[in-house]
Amino acid sequence: MKNRIVYLSAFLVFVAFYSYENRAQSTNSNQGISDERVYEGKEITDANDAEIDKLISQMTLEEKIGMLHGNSMFANGGVKRLGIPELKMADGPLGVREEISRDSWAPAGLTNDFATYYPASGALAATWNTEMAYTFGNSVGQELRARDKDMLLSPAINIVRTPLGGRTYEYMTEDPFLNKKIAVPLVVGLQDNDVIACVKHFAANNQETNRDFVDVQIDERTLHEIYLPAFKAVITEAKAYSVMGAYNKFRGEYLCENDYMLNKILRDEWGFKGVVVSDWAAVHSTVKTLENGLDIEMGTPKPFNEFFLADKLIAAAKKGEILEKEINIHVKRILRTLFQVKAMGGKDRVKGSIATEAHYQDAYKIAAEAIVLLKNENNALPLKLDGVKSIAVIGNNATKKNALGGFGAGVKTKKEITPLEGLKNRLPSSIKINYAEGYLERYDEKNKGNLGNITSNGPVTIDQLDPAKVQEAVEAAKNSDVAIIFAGSNRDYETEASDRRNLKLPFGQEELIKKVLAVNPKTIVVMVAGAPFEIEEISKKTKALVWSWFNGSEGGNALADVLLGKVNPSGKLPWTMPKDIMDSPAHATKSFPGNKTVTYAEGILVGYRWFDTKNITPLFPFGYGLSYTTFAFENVKADKKEYHNDGIITVSVDVKNTAKVDGKEVVQLYVSKSDSKIQRAAQELKGFKKVLVKAGENQKITINVPVKELAYYNVTSKKWVVEPGSYTLKLGTSSRDIKKEVVVLIK
Repeated sequence: MKNRIVYLSAFLVFVAFYSYENRAQSTNSNQGISDERVYEGKEITDANDAEIDKLISQMTLEEKIGMLHGNSMFANGGVKRLGIPELKMADGPLGVREEISRDSWAPAGLTNDFATYYPASGALAATWNTEMAYTFGNSVGQELRARDKDMLLSPAINIVRTPLGGRTYEYMTEDPFLNKKIAVPLVVGLQDNDVIACVKHFAANNQETNRDFVDVQIDERTLHEIYLPAFKAVITEAKAYSVMGAYNKFRGEYLCENDYMLNKILRDEWGFKGVVVSDWAAVHSTVKTLENGLDIEMGTPKPFNEFFLADKLIAAAKKGEILEKEINIHVKRILRTLFQVKAMGGKDRVKGSIATEAHYQDAYKIAAEAIVLLKNENNALPLKLDGVKSIAVIGNNATKKNALGGFGAGVKTKKEITPLEGLKNRLPSSIKINYAEGYLERYDEKNKGNLGNITSNGPVTIDQLDPAKVQEAVEAAKNSDVAIIFAGSNRDYETEASDRRNLKLPFGQEELIKKVLAVNPKTIVVMVAGAPFEIEEISKKTKALVWSWFNGSEGGNALADVLLGKVNPSGKLPWTMPKDIMDSPAHATKSFPGNKTVTYAEGILVGYRWFDTKNITPLFPFGYGLSYTTFAFENVKADKKEYHNDGIITVSVDVKNTAKVDGKEVVQLYVSKSDSKIQRAAQELKGFKKVLVKAGENQKITINVPVKELAYYNVTSKKWVVEPGSYTLKLGTSSRDIKKEVVVLIK
């Protein structure tokens, strides 16, 4: 029976990758990911237009409008008599959300809606591995179909503008290139399962503070170079079938009724053929919303007929304020999308599977590649167990579960391995684990802020340590050969609808860590969090510092395997970790969070672009992450010295593993132009590749950079322009660790 399960699991893994392997170009698996692989989505077609037009001709005005708004918490209205189903949606940044009641946020209380908890998007981005992104999308897509859903309200691909952002754990990265390279295969993998990816939140949605009304002001070049590239890529390359409009305003107009963003850019410029869905209760008008590009209004639990695109739209149509021809356009978009994913049309549709061992292993593989080794003085890691009889495991985060929690979508799962459980699963039974909670997760309920209110934004924590808990932790550390502190954050503290007040560790953790380090210098610090914290003092004092994430159903096992050396860490930070919040661009320019208006004063200098251009030293730079082995870059060269606008620059490099452990390295390619006639960042990421190199061996890899990737957005001509001249291509292991350079000429 056991062998049959193993074979079945292997078969399911094969099925999950089958579509991907047929799509991807053939490449040696050791030369792993990135820009050589082509992920191309399937375009929404007009093949069913005759049938769709016939259906629309048979529908009443009320039936058409019923399709344009929520008819339950997570579905629009269908037309049963014509065989038109509801479009069924589910939240999904961490996996498919549990079933919600039709007319309230209360759980439906089912027993068959358990799902796999996947690592958060920040963790996925930290893998710097596009194959993992496809795996993530494909695996979640199978689970969505098993739950008989049509649309996943994910991924969220907004830029991490501030480390304080409540959704930093969900918003992937601070870099538009890395964002698009992770988002495209994720969307393709998801939609390969006959489901709709609803990419969010379009666009310029980079803070939770005052998100319901704040008016975002971004200059045109910054908009196109920083905040739109990932959205453009998922539309034009991955062919995403849906986009979610954001809560906030952009240049004075709410984004769910913003003609410039929804019509001129999304549809006219990018050729988007899919459906635009509102964020919940993000609609503010009737006729304007529809004419300016929204298709479906979703919302909070008030009577569904009271939505702006419900009875109000019927009344507007009957008064002649909007033509029925306009309403037909939006109905047709929805029907086309339903045909595209085979919810209509009678074609065989993917059945899917959910909470399987194969999917837990997908979550494990992502989690294992996401973990970032930040410091490893004197090779303190991996843990050497010879002579070790006891290990102190300290911290509330050793047992904290993060599948649920916070204000936002979680996952109801039967399996979430905590760090403590992971160590128990992996350590020999002869080693005693001395657990101590150390700090208490406590909040000041009396002074709890209102969600989204800048004057009292974010959870208020109680940061005084409990003396008895501290004493217990100190004693455990004293009486153990090694101590591991699991600190950081959780999904109640990092949450949608509120940004954090500061970057300080909550619950008195810094003081606790220092007390433990004082009695046991063999203390490893593991941060479990989705966003940066001020940890400079801790990083100075500890010999080993590891960054984990809200890392999914198998997170604890993956973490234990990294600590014990079964897995060599290969994660890289997807954002910059500052020493001080005032070093970050949105804060240095005093342009976060604004009040009724927020102006992105830093312009194109977001994240590492700011730190590198302004010569500000971060605590840990963008792209940073250590390994248990060491690598050398040799023989860097470009295939030519000169290129034209339509060319592709091919850079090759030999990556040598110079130590005794197999490991993966991420080769990062940054581009700079020191003599540019326009403002530019000191350097910009334009390519990367993750490569497995065995101990003592060498791998030659190539990174392709289309010359068009070097373009800037010319505001006057409204076109992308490649400035001629010399460009320096820099190869390194982070934005601050450049190993080799090569200069090319663009004619």
